[in-house]
Amino acid sequence: MSLAIFDLDNTLLADDSDYLWGCFLVTLGVVDAELYESENQRFYDDYKAGNLDIFEFLSFSLKPLSEHDMATLHQWRERFMNDIIHPLMLPKAQALVDKHRENGDTLLIITATNRFVTEPIAAAYGINNLLATEPEIIADRYTGKVAGTPCFQSGKVERLNDWLKTNQHSLEGSYFYSDSQNDLPLLKLVSHPIVVDADETLTAHAKQNNWQQISLR
Repeated sequence: MSLAIFDLDNTLLADDSDYLWGCFLVTLGVVDAELYESENQRFYDDYKAGNLDIFEFLSFSLKPLSEHDMATLHQWRERFMNDIIHPLMLPKAQALVDKHRENGDTLLIITATNRFVTEPIAAAYGINNLLATEPEIIADRYTGKVAGTPCFQSGKVERLNDWLKTNQHSLEGSYFYSDSQNDLPLLKLVSHPIVVDADETLTAHAKQNNWQQISLR
């Protein structure tokens, strides 16, 4: 039994759920539209360029969670899933997940996007194991802060290593599917690094190292 690890945004999904959640908050009218839209785009551009300040971004992106109660947030998230996310779920991605499941592999999504946004997406793909950036919760409310190590770049490696110890798994024979140069630290560790509809930097790295390249679009 091998470990099959999947990035989420622009890998299993045909867009970025973190960025789209920010856009969704703008459409709801619960954030300052002009300012939030501008900052959301700036952070997304930094992410794609590989130079995102993850703590600055999380201070921005987790703040709206702290300003509303759980019931309201869950209502918004359900609408977000139905209206935005479900149309972006890729049949080829589901088929790939199902193939690994049929092979008896352990399935894991590892994503920089926070758990609040990504937990129902992982469930929709039928993947029970999720490593995501964890928003801090105190007294059943989000604080706007991050709990523990953000699941981003080398933080993904740290979080995965902790998970491997806890769950008595190893990376022997492992697969990791990703689109982003930000995932190079983890791609270099697995047995089978596979790049999916990748950005230019990751595509060039894949060619130099003879990594498999696929499209799920």
